[in-house]
Amino acid sequence: MSGRPQVVLVTGAAGFAGSHLIEQLSGSCDLVAWARSAPPPGIAGLARWTSVDLLDRDRVRREMGALRPAAVYHCAGAPHVGASWRDTAYPLAHNVLTTHHLLDALRRAGGGCRVLVTGSATVYAPSTKPLREDDPLAPTSPYALSKLAQEQLTLRSLAEDGLDVLLVRPFNHTGPRQRPDFAAPGMARQIALIERGALPPVIKVGNLDAARDLTDVRDVVRAYALLMERGVAGTVYNIASGVARPIRGVLDALVHRAQVRIDVSIDPERFRPQDTPVILGDASRLRATTGWTPLISFDRMLDDLLAYWRASTDAPPGR
Repeated sequence: MSGRPQVVLVTGAAGFAGSHLIEQLSGSCDLVAWARSAPPPGIAGLARWTSVDLLDRDRVRREMGALRPAAVYHCAGAPHVGASWRDTAYPLAHNVLTTHHLLDALRRAGGGCRVLVTGSATVYAPSTKPLREDDPLAPTSPYALSKLAQEQLTLRSLAEDGLDVLLVRPFNHTGPRQRPDFAAPGMARQIALIERGALPPVIKVGNLDAARDLTDVRDVVRAYALLMERGVAGTVYNIASGVARPIRGVLDALVHRAQVRIDVSIDPERFRPQDTPVILGDASRLRATTGWTPLISFDRMLDDLLAYWRASTDAPPGR
């Protein structure tokens, strides 16, 4: 091979995890970013950006045939469990059909390309024990069902088309740039708005009793990069901290950081039709394969999340 850097493609590059992955990979390759929206401030110069809608099959085929990347991180998709109950077709289109278009385009383009597809720990059957990759699967939401279908489609591309694919199941993760309709950024945003006087000093929350395995997004995308290098084709890898924290504990830690007194109000509209009590992951396979371990502490994760929303002075009140 020549001395030119390999072309690496990130789909969903303007999104939450995708934008952090762009930062993680910057400078290590010829980085190409596909997105439907403009990149977040500060990362536009880190990659070659192209506006691509993965639902446009013919456009995806043309772009992939011209690009012929050495590696693809597939981060695009519908990310929200709660929203999937309101529009069950949306996650099927944006998680399953888009993945089909991507894998089909790669098959047609030919050549060696490794593909990492980002799944979700929501595919597991509910359990109070740390979940391992071979534990039973039983999706309990339209979102989770779409992610399991995405996995099966990906594994089919390995068995029938010979594509070099691997799957990750990240457990809950948060950090700067995550949408405020997720629990931790929603709380942090409300606190920032209350501190600026844009909201009354009452934070509205949903179910505080659920416990979640919460990792910083920057540790999660670091795991993606390590697995792209060292992961085994056709293998599923959990990405998890191994600690289940009640949402109430996350709220208390954020409120403790507030610069003003804040009361808490339970908002029934923020409850989901179905909410698994505990989601806890076992990332032993990931550690054995890559040596990965979380580097960003719980406290730093919340400090950085709150700092992000305090700096977002143009954020409108409410949610």
